[in-house]
Amino acid sequence: MPRLLCITAHPDDEAGAFGGVLLRCAERGVETHVICLTSGTAATYRGSAKSNEELAAMRRNEFAASCKLLQVAQGTVLDYPDGALDKQDFLAVVGNLARRIRELRPEVVITMGPEGAITAHPDHSMVSIFATMAFHWAGRTNRFADQLENGLKPHRAQKLYYGTALFTIPDRQPISPPPASAVLELSPHELDTKINAFKCHTSQAPLFPFFEETMRRRGHVEVFHLAASITPQKMEAETDLFAGVK
Repeated sequence: MPRLLCITAHPDDEAGAFGGVLLRCAERGVETHVICLTSGTAATYRGSAKSNEELAAMRRNEFAASCKLLQVAQGTVLDYPDGALDKQDFLAVVGNLARRIRELRPEVVITMGPEGAITAHPDHSMVSIFATMAFHWAGRTNRFADQLENGLKPHRAQKLYYGTALFTIPDRQPISPPPASAVLELSPHELDTKINAFKCHTSQAPLFPFFEETMRRRGHVEVFHLAASITPQKMEAETDLFAGVK
């Protein structure tokens, strides 16, 4: 069974940024995994949570419900601090993700772009940088060699994609999105499920009207930028992230 690994920063990123492709891949027989670096405790909206601990538990449960709706085989929320990914030990985070790539052995990895996605969130930029280096270094014997001492082997995922967009949000910090090389037209079922998965994040309910209106108007496609490929190639237009994968 082919595998896809999605690496995100916050609970709800998996639905808002990648819900369509996660559902499509799962329904077509791809084993999908999501790793979320933080539990989202720096969120503006906190539901009924009275502490960061309550909010973290709430958002982990919401993430699990969203992943279930999107048919994700395994969703994992790590414990890095929300809003402070730029202050973390670079090699430690990349090493953690490289080990997980070596364990899961995905063919395709997807994450956010270094611009920070349409919200320009610094955590989105950092998850892009961490995931990019983990993608490259997981396949090398001279990176995190201590992980290879007990039978774990290097793994070269075949393709790395950044989620991108064909629009920007007014009144946000400026971004320069990666050009779209892959365009996935979402079916009504995929779009509705993506919106419903986002709504699993009930602590973020004040965002629901804006998110749904944006998706209904502009979210009929999910677009990606091919950031790296195991096979040197010219950039070509794609409609399938597994195109050319062996």
